[in-house]
Amino acid sequence: MSAHHAHHGDDIDWEGMATHLERKAEVNAPYLRAAADWLHGLLGADGRSGAVDRVLDVGSGPGAVTCLLARRFPSARVVAVDQSEPLLDRTRSRAEAEGLGGRVETLRADLPDDLGALGAADVIWSSQAVHHLGDQQGALDGLAAALRPGGLLAIAETGLPPRFLPRDIGIGRPGLQARLDVLWEEFFADMRAGLPGSTEVVEDWPAMLARAGLVPSGTRTFLTEHQAPLDGRVREFLRLHLTHVLGALGEGLDAGDRATLERLADPDAPAGVLWRPDAFYLSATTVHTARACTARG
Repeated sequence: MSAHHAHHGDDIDWEGMATHLERKAEVNAPYLRAAADWLHGLLGADGRSGAVDRVLDVGSGPGAVTCLLARRFPSARVVAVDQSEPLLDRTRSRAEAEGLGGRVETLRADLPDDLGALGAADVIWSSQAVHHLGDQQGALDGLAAALRPGGLLAIAETGLPPRFLPRDIGIGRPGLQARLDVLWEEFFADMRAGLPGSTEVVEDWPAMLARAGLVPSGTRTFLTEHQAPLDGRVREFLRLHLTHVLGALGEGLDAGDRATLERLADPDAPAGVLWRPDAFYLSATTVHTARACTARG
């Protein structure tokens, strides 16, 4: 879960969040490239991939996927949409550094209020952002309304929790990750219940996309796998992830699991993820797509 839309206010460490999200995109790069290729192929089937003129990355964070989409759709202007000006700054810097500054634009938007201000697009990508909006169906309706005829909406919203350690890691009680999954589901449910306009919906994403007036065009799950022994960049991402979990789950952790997590996240502990030879990374991300009928309107 990407956390950057979960919080509002001025007390957010945007710099730390940007670093975490950039590392996450780097770790997930193989999946993200494969997903972008898939989207390109879905549009290419009817000759539209070359006609893609404007792409939106909604909930873009620091712009790693924005720049990937700009490379995959070389004739398009790609717009990073986010609520955070510091993250949009990072996007602009990244685009310049990658030679994409002429085609990457940024749009500061508070969703769902600004859904109507996104402008028309041929492709809309949104990863781990819709679940931070109270009315998820309403959000999909708004995104669908921005699609041009024949356009494609891709929502990355589900998958499996990452796995990165054996069941028994030699410290604390075995089965830590399974217990963290339970706490995370409770945290997530509480977060959703507290959102403005929070609305319960069966999270059948293809059905929700169809209710938004689109034609579902396929769902795919992409694996990200980094085998042990991990390189330094994946280890550092895991350490940041565990630090984030510690902060998010806070009081829900029992004393033993909290102590174990603190050791795992400690950069100097031999049993920490920066040094463990048995640390790995495996996750699955599901992307749901749908098209706007070409005869629309």
